Formats: sequence, structure tokens, C-alpha cells
Amino acid sequence: MSQGNSLDAALAGLKAAIGQLESAVDARFEREREQGEIEGEVRRVHADRSRLAQELDQSEFRANRLEEVNREVSRRLVTAMETIRAVLDR
Repeated sequence: MSQGNSLDAALAGLKAAIGQLESAVDARFEREREQGEIEGEVRRVHADRSRLAQELDQSEFRANRLEEVNREVSRRLVTAMETIRAVLDR
């Protein structure tokens, strides 16, 4: 084999190796980009979950407060009705 053919073969092998390396680097960058997108989505889901949990806690607090107020209003209505009955019975 002549020196020119050996050099051409070596250059062709080097080009092929560089092409494979570039493909591997591109694939790695793509996986890292996708991983970053997934991590961002996970962070958004956690933030939404935290917000929803806080809103649920607030809603439960309001519901409990409304129950308390409702019981108090009912108690007062019963007292008022009893007072009215007592006045009417006289």
C-alpha cells in the first residue's frame, strides 16, 4: 500500500470517528435538554401541588368557620323562636 493510500485511509477513519463523536455529543446534549425539561416540569408540578394544598387548607378553614357560624345562627334562631313563643303564650 502506498503512503498516499494509507494517509487517505487514515483520514477517512479519522473523519468517521469524528462523525461518530459529533453524533454522540449531539445525542448527549439532546438527552440533557430533555432531562432539563422533565426536571422543570417536575418543579412546576410540585409548585402546583403546594399551591393546591394551601388552597385546600384555606378552604377547609373557611368551611369549618362557616359551620361554626351556622351553628351559632341556628342557636340564636332557636332562642328567638322560643322567646317569641313565650311572648305569644302570655
